[in-house]
Amino acid sequence: MLGPIIGSLIGVLKRPTLAYMCNMLCFAAGVMLGISFLELIPESIHISSVGVCVGGLVTGSLVMYGVDRIIPHIHPELCAQEQGCNLQRTSVYLILGIFLHNFPEGMAIAIGAVTEVKVSFIIALAIAIHNIPEGICTSAPFYHTTGNRLKSFLVSSSTAVPILIGYLLARHLFGYITPTVIAFIIGATAGLMIYITVDEIIPNSCAGTDHQTIFFLLSGIIFVILLGLI
Repeated sequence: MLGPIIGSLIGVLKRPTLAYMCNMLCFAAGVMLGISFLELIPESIHISSVGVCVGGLVTGSLVMYGVDRIIPHIHPELCAQEQGCNLQRTSVYLILGIFLHNFPEGMAIAIGAVTEVKVSFIIALAIAIHNIPEGICTSAPFYHTTGNRLKSFLVSSSTAVPILIGYLLARHLFGYITPTVIAFIIGATAGLMIYITVDEIIPNSCAGTDHQTIFFLLSGIIFVILLGLI
Protein backbone atom coordinates (compact mmCIF):
# COMPACT_ATOMS: atom_id res chain seq x y z
CA MET A 1 0.00 0.00 0.00
CA LEU A 2 3.01 2.30 0.40
CA GLY A 3 3.56 2.42 -3.37
CA PRO A 4 0.61 4.69 -4.26
CA ILE A 5 1.13 6.75 -1.09
CA ILE A 6 4.82 7.42 -1.79
CA GLY A 7 4.07 8.17 -5.44
CA SER A 8 1.26 10.54 -4.50
CA LEU A 9 3.55 12.42 -2.11
CA ILE A 10 6.26 12.76 -4.76
CA GLY A 11 3.69 13.94 -7.29
CA VAL A 12 2.60 16.93 -5.16
CA LEU A 13 6.14 17.84 -4.09
CA LYS A 14 8.58 17.28 -6.93
CA ARG A 15 8.23 15.15 -10.02
CA PRO A 16 11.30 12.93 -10.64
CA THR A 17 13.06 12.62 -13.99
CA LEU A 18 11.58 10.53 -16.77
CA ALA A 19 14.65 8.27 -16.81
CA TYR A 20 14.26 7.48 -13.09
CA MET A 21 10.57 6.60 -13.48
CA CYS A 22 11.19 4.43 -16.54
CA ASN A 23 14.08 2.54 -14.92
CA MET A 24 11.95 1.91 -11.83
CA LEU A 25 9.10 0.63 -13.99
CA CYS A 26 11.43 -1.66 -15.93
CA PHE A 27 12.80 -3.20 -12.73
CA ALA A 28 9.22 -3.85 -11.60
CA ALA A 29 8.50 -5.43 -15.00
CA GLY A 30 11.42 -7.81 -14.56
CA VAL A 31 10.26 -8.80 -11.09
CA MET A 32 6.67 -9.38 -12.26
CA LEU A 33 7.75 -11.49 -15.25
CA GLY A 34 10.18 -13.43 -13.08
CA ILE A 35 7.63 -14.23 -10.40
CA SER A 36 5.04 -15.20 -13.03
CA PHE A 37 7.23 -17.61 -15.00
CA LEU A 38 9.50 -18.89 -12.24
CA GLU A 39 7.09 -19.15 -9.31
CA LEU A 40 3.38 -18.83 -10.12
CA ILE A 41 3.08 -20.93 -13.28
CA PRO A 42 5.14 -23.86 -11.91
CA GLU A 43 3.18 -23.69 -8.64
CA SER A 44 -0.15 -23.78 -10.50
CA ILE A 45 0.93 -26.82 -12.51
CA HIS A 46 2.25 -28.54 -9.38
CA ILE A 47 -1.01 -28.07 -7.46
CA SER A 48 -3.28 -29.19 -10.31
CA SER A 49 -2.41 -29.62 -14.00
CA VAL A 50 -1.13 -27.90 -17.13
CA GLY A 51 -4.69 -27.50 -18.43
CA VAL A 52 -5.88 -25.71 -15.30
CA CYS A 53 -2.83 -23.45 -15.37
CA VAL A 54 -3.40 -22.54 -19.03
CA GLY A 55 -7.06 -21.85 -18.33
CA GLY A 56 -6.07 -19.53 -15.50
CA LEU A 57 -3.48 -17.73 -17.64
CA VAL A 58 -6.00 -17.08 -20.40
CA THR A 59 -8.70 -15.99 -17.96
CA GLY A 60 -6.42 -13.61 -16.08
CA SER A 61 -5.19 -11.97 -19.25
CA LEU A 62 -8.74 -11.66 -20.66
CA VAL A 63 -9.98 -10.04 -17.44
CA MET A 64 -7.19 -7.45 -17.61
CA TYR A 65 -7.92 -6.90 -21.32
CA GLY A 66 -11.54 -6.16 -20.46
CA VAL A 67 -10.53 -3.76 -17.70
CA ASP A 68 -8.02 -2.18 -20.08
CA ARG A 69 -10.78 -1.28 -22.53
CA ILE A 70 -12.75 0.83 -20.04
CA ILE A 71 -10.08 2.66 -18.03
CA PRO A 72 -7.27 5.04 -19.05
CA HIS A 73 -3.66 4.08 -19.57
CA ILE A 74 -0.77 5.56 -17.61
CA HIS A 75 1.99 7.28 -19.52
CA PRO A 76 4.79 8.40 -17.20
CA GLU A 77 6.24 10.78 -19.77
CA LEU A 78 2.93 12.65 -19.96
CA CYS A 79 1.13 11.68 -16.74
CA ALA A 80 -2.02 11.60 -18.82
CA GLN A 81 -4.34 9.12 -20.47
CA GLU A 82 -4.05 8.22 -24.14
CA GLN A 83 -6.84 10.52 -25.30
CA GLY A 84 -8.47 13.65 -23.99
CA CYS A 85 -7.20 17.20 -23.52
CA ASN A 86 -9.18 18.20 -20.42
CA LEU A 87 -6.57 17.83 -17.67
CA GLN A 88 -9.08 17.95 -14.81
CA ARG A 89 -11.22 15.24 -16.34
CA THR A 90 -8.11 13.26 -17.21
CA SER A 91 -6.85 13.39 -13.62
CA VAL A 92 -10.19 12.08 -12.33
CA TYR A 93 -10.20 9.28 -14.93
CA LEU A 94 -6.65 8.34 -13.99
CA ILE A 95 -7.50 8.08 -10.30
CA LEU A 96 -10.59 5.98 -11.10
CA GLY A 97 -8.56 3.79 -13.42
CA ILE A 98 -5.80 3.12 -10.90
CA PHE A 99 -8.46 2.50 -8.24
CA LEU A 100 -9.89 -0.32 -10.37
CA HIS A 101 -6.47 -1.64 -11.35
CA ASN A 102 -5.30 -2.01 -7.76
CA PHE A 103 -8.06 -4.39 -6.63
CA PRO A 104 -6.82 -7.43 -8.61
CA GLU A 105 -3.27 -6.49 -7.65
CA GLY A 106 -4.24 -6.83 -3.98
CA MET A 107 -5.69 -10.26 -4.74
CA ALA A 108 -2.44 -11.22 -6.45
CA ILE A 109 -0.45 -10.37 -3.32
CA ALA A 110 -2.64 -12.72 -1.28
CA ILE A 111 -1.42 -15.65 -3.35
CA GLY A 112 1.21 -16.11 -0.65
CA ALA A 113 -1.57 -17.39 1.61
CA VAL A 114 -1.63 -20.65 -0.36
CA THR A 115 1.94 -20.78 -1.69
CA GLU A 116 4.78 -19.17 0.23
CA VAL A 117 5.13 -15.95 2.18
CA LYS A 118 8.23 -15.27 0.06
CA VAL A 119 6.16 -15.31 -3.14
CA SER A 120 3.64 -12.92 -1.62
CA PHE A 121 6.48 -10.59 -0.58
CA ILE A 122 8.02 -10.53 -4.07
CA ILE A 123 4.67 -9.81 -5.72
CA ALA A 124 3.95 -7.04 -3.19
CA LEU A 125 7.38 -5.50 -3.80
CA ALA A 126 6.97 -5.50 -7.59
CA ILE A 127 3.48 -3.99 -7.36
CA ALA A 128 4.68 -1.35 -4.88
CA ILE A 129 7.56 -0.34 -7.16
CA HIS A 130 5.38 0.09 -10.23
CA ASN A 131 2.65 1.82 -8.20
CA ILE A 132 5.00 4.69 -7.27
CA PRO A 133 5.05 6.16 -10.84
CA GLU A 134 1.31 5.57 -11.03
CA GLY A 135 0.87 7.53 -7.79
CA ILE A 136 2.90 10.37 -9.27
CA CYS A 137 0.78 10.36 -12.40
CA THR A 138 -2.47 10.56 -10.44
CA SER A 139 -1.54 13.18 -7.85
CA ALA A 140 0.43 15.57 -10.10
CA PRO A 141 -2.37 16.36 -12.63
CA PHE A 142 -4.97 16.59 -9.86
CA TYR A 143 -2.78 19.02 -7.91
CA HIS A 144 -2.16 21.04 -11.08
CA THR A 145 -5.89 21.51 -11.65
CA THR A 146 -7.03 22.03 -8.03
CA GLY A 147 -4.04 23.78 -6.49
CA ASN A 148 -4.74 21.92 -3.24
CA ARG A 149 -1.67 19.86 -2.28
CA LEU A 150 -3.22 18.04 0.70
CA LYS A 151 -6.44 17.14 -1.11
CA SER A 152 -4.52 15.90 -4.14
CA PHE A 153 -2.29 13.74 -1.95
CA LEU A 154 -5.22 12.22 -0.04
CA VAL A 155 -7.37 11.55 -3.10
CA SER A 156 -4.48 9.97 -4.99
CA SER A 157 -3.37 7.95 -1.94
CA SER A 158 -6.88 6.50 -1.66
CA THR A 159 -6.02 4.27 -4.63
CA ALA A 160 -4.12 2.12 -2.10
CA VAL A 161 -7.41 1.09 -0.44
CA PRO A 162 -8.44 -1.44 -3.15
CA ILE A 163 -5.10 -3.21 -2.67
CA LEU A 164 -5.99 -3.93 0.95
CA ILE A 165 -9.58 -4.89 0.10
CA GLY A 166 -8.46 -7.26 -2.66
CA TYR A 167 -5.84 -8.80 -0.39
CA LEU A 168 -8.21 -9.40 2.52
CA LEU A 169 -10.96 -10.78 0.27
CA ALA A 170 -8.63 -13.21 -1.48
CA ARG A 171 -7.09 -14.43 1.79
CA HIS A 172 -10.58 -15.12 3.13
CA LEU A 173 -11.70 -16.97 -0.01
CA PHE A 174 -8.60 -19.14 -0.19
CA GLY A 175 -9.74 -20.93 2.99
CA TYR A 176 -12.91 -22.23 1.33
CA ILE A 177 -11.89 -23.34 -2.15
CA THR A 178 -10.45 -26.57 -3.59
CA PRO A 179 -6.81 -27.03 -4.72
CA THR A 180 -7.94 -27.04 -8.37
CA VAL A 181 -9.58 -23.64 -7.98
CA ILE A 182 -6.52 -22.36 -6.15
CA ALA A 183 -4.30 -23.54 -9.01
CA PHE A 184 -6.62 -21.79 -11.45
CA ILE A 185 -6.42 -18.55 -9.46
CA ILE A 186 -2.63 -18.76 -9.29
CA GLY A 187 -2.52 -19.21 -13.07
CA ALA A 188 -4.94 -16.29 -13.49
CA THR A 189 -2.70 -14.18 -11.26
CA ALA A 190 0.24 -14.97 -13.52
CA GLY A 191 -1.82 -14.05 -16.59
CA LEU A 192 -2.89 -10.80 -14.95
CA MET A 193 0.69 -9.85 -14.08
CA ILE A 194 2.07 -10.81 -17.50
CA TYR A 195 -0.62 -8.76 -19.22
CA ILE A 196 0.03 -5.68 -17.08
CA THR A 197 3.77 -6.02 -17.60
CA VAL A 198 3.75 -6.49 -21.37
CA ASP A 199 0.85 -4.17 -22.23
CA GLU A 200 1.52 -1.33 -19.79
CA ILE A 201 4.75 -1.39 -17.82
CA ILE A 202 7.34 -2.33 -20.47
CA PRO A 203 6.05 0.07 -23.20
CA ASN A 204 5.91 2.91 -20.67
CA SER A 205 9.31 2.11 -19.21
CA CYS A 206 10.91 2.46 -22.67
CA ALA A 207 9.35 5.86 -23.41
CA GLY A 208 11.90 8.57 -24.05
CA THR A 209 14.92 6.60 -22.79
CA ASP A 210 17.79 4.65 -24.31
CA HIS A 211 18.29 0.89 -24.19
CA GLN A 212 19.75 0.90 -20.68
CA THR A 213 16.30 0.08 -19.30
CA ILE A 214 16.74 -3.54 -20.43
CA PHE A 215 19.37 -3.97 -17.72
CA PHE A 216 16.88 -2.87 -15.09
CA LEU A 217 14.43 -5.47 -16.42
CA LEU A 218 17.14 -8.14 -16.24
CA SER A 219 18.06 -7.04 -12.73
CA GLY A 220 14.42 -7.52 -11.70
CA ILE A 221 14.44 -11.09 -13.04
CA ILE A 222 17.80 -11.80 -11.36
CA PHE A 223 16.37 -10.41 -8.13
CA VAL A 224 13.57 -12.99 -8.22
CA ILE A 225 16.03 -15.80 -8.99
CA LEU A 226 18.27 -14.83 -6.07
CA LEU A 227 15.33 -14.62 -3.68
CA GLY A 228 14.34 -18.11 -4.83
CA LEU A 229 17.63 -19.40 -3.41
CA ILE A 230 16.78 -18.14 0.07
